[in-house]
Amino acid sequence: MSHQDDALENLRVIRSLMERAHVYRAISAPAAMAGGLLAVALSTLQLREGMALVDASRPEGFVLSWLGLLILVSALNTALLRREALRHGRPFVSPGMRAALRALCPPLGVGGVLGLGLMLGLHNLTLGALIWALCHGLGLLATASFSPRSLTRLGWAFVVTGLVLFLAWVADDRVRQLPSDEAPAAVVMGLTFGLLHVAYAVAVFLRRPTAPASDD
Repeated sequence: MSHQDDALENLRVIRSLMERAHVYRAISAPAAMAGGLLAVALSTLQLREGMALVDASRPEGFVLSWLGLLILVSALNTALLRREALRHGRPFVSPGMRAALRALCPPLGVGGVLGLGLMLGLHNLTLGALIWALCHGLGLLATASFSPRSLTRLGWAFVVTGLVLFLAWVADDRVRQLPSDEAPAAVVMGLTFGLLHVAYAVAVFLRRPTAPASDD
């Protein structure tokens, strides 16, 4: 398929979504709430355990715990989005989903690989967590043309929070020189994938009774 065909397909998807007064939501609010609360709990546990939980030369425990949470929440999100599609009589693998995947996969894929490389190869948990958060935000922003405004705001929240945390990490020599950087990495994950997702879910739940889906 040529670039022109891709552009035409994207325009057809956007026009179809606008005609139906419906936009594609890549993240289910209940899944965001569940995932955010679990992320806060996991980051709190890692902060309480401190350096005893993860050795600077063996970051696998930190990585595996967060990847396990990602798999769990992704499965829940997929199930909820599928149920929503069936309830409204729409195909689960819709043009909106295909457009969302095309927009999300590049930044999420790059962020995932870079983050894992930094954590497992260079043993830098904090910078890897920051890359994950920033690329997650960029992925959400890539869907801005056909997603609810709430997801665009969530994307900006991830990007801004990630950049602020990165600058704070760079400016503090004591944090960068810790024998194990699990504590600041856990803070990054808890604030972004935890609290920001909870805030997103709460905002969607509060707006649903009075606002159409496109304004969430």
